[in-house]
Amino acid sequence: MSVQGKSDASEKTMRIGITCYPTYGGSGVVATELGIELAALGHEIHFISYSQPFRLSGRDSGIQYHEVPVSSYPLFEFPPYDLALASRMAEIAELYELDLLHVHYAIPHSVSALLARQMLATRGIRLPFVTTLHGTDITLVGLDRGYLPITRYAIAESDGVTSISNYLREETFKHFGGSRSIEVIPNFVNCDEYRAFKDEVARTEARKRLAKSDEAILMHLSNFRPVKRVLDVVKVFAQVQRQLPAQLILVGDGPDRSAAEWLAHDLGIQCRVHFLGKQERVHELLPLADLMVMPSELESFGLAALEAMACKVPSIATRVGGVPELIDDGVTGLLYPVGAVDEMAAGAVSLLKDRDRLERMRLAARSTAQKRFCASLVVPHYVRYYESMLAKVD
Repeated sequence: MSVQGKSDASEKTMRIGITCYPTYGGSGVVATELGIELAALGHEIHFISYSQPFRLSGRDSGIQYHEVPVSSYPLFEFPPYDLALASRMAEIAELYELDLLHVHYAIPHSVSALLARQMLATRGIRLPFVTTLHGTDITLVGLDRGYLPITRYAIAESDGVTSISNYLREETFKHFGGSRSIEVIPNFVNCDEYRAFKDEVARTEARKRLAKSDEAILMHLSNFRPVKRVLDVVKVFAQVQRQLPAQLILVGDGPDRSAAEWLAHDLGIQCRVHFLGKQERVHELLPLADLMVMPSELESFGLAALEAMACKVPSIATRVGGVPELIDDGVTGLLYPVGAVDEMAAGAVSLLKDRDRLERMRLAARSTAQKRFCASLVVPHYVRYYESMLAKVD
């Protein structure tokens, strides 16, 4: 349950179904946190997916989880999850009298929601749905010729469409065309949960427990997919630790973890590089870092950087996608071209050696998170969007 409390964002309690990928990707994190925040505002939330989203405790008040069972028959080479999801969406919507569905990531969720809406319409039940575009559903999966026509159709048929950045909104228009409106609602962070240590002594002791030293800490948080360029993280750190005592903490897991582990070994820095794997309570780890390293090939927003900013941790990041909408270069972090390992390392060293500048950047990062991206500011935007959409279909 959110600690930000209830607000007067909405007088009407809504029953909302949410579907997302329940894994560690950014779209699943945002969808889950949105459901938690909406429940804290008094709305009734129903998650519908193949497994429980990892950030749900299972004891969140006002939230129910409904698993989507997928049958496997010899006839099916690939189990038809999208059809099972559509059937379950329609079933839950009817049983619990949902007001709307909010699906995160276009493929296959918006297509399943569209089918569920059509199924219910034959019985006189109206189920509008909102599609939130998160990034690779548009910039990668959606551009695949096998998926482009159905992605375009599902977006066009959605009752409402939102995107997490202006960059992603423009990419959607560029590649998919159409004249429908797309509301930009940025990703958000619970600023009461993601925050710096109040006691610097306690922070110092926690840092020593984490890295077994009092050296500078660089951190990276991702799903370790190639687009995140985790090998660049290791290369940047290798240069940093040659110039000052430092440790690297890597949070997450994925296909590039093995390559990153071997690179740290080959560079002779494995004793300074710590792979923590997937962690549920990242808000307790982020405040321990001095810098976040995010050298991604592409980010439609940069949620990891925002979570770090809320904890007073600036980022060394790439100037791609929606990142410049989040990070003010030279103020709340430092931005570089993709692959500029030498420059990123030099920037990190410069900040770590200039503690006054680093502290100013830490304060600015937290201030930006509070003023622009706190859940208490962004979630009511979603509520107003839901209400305006429901008003149109009533």
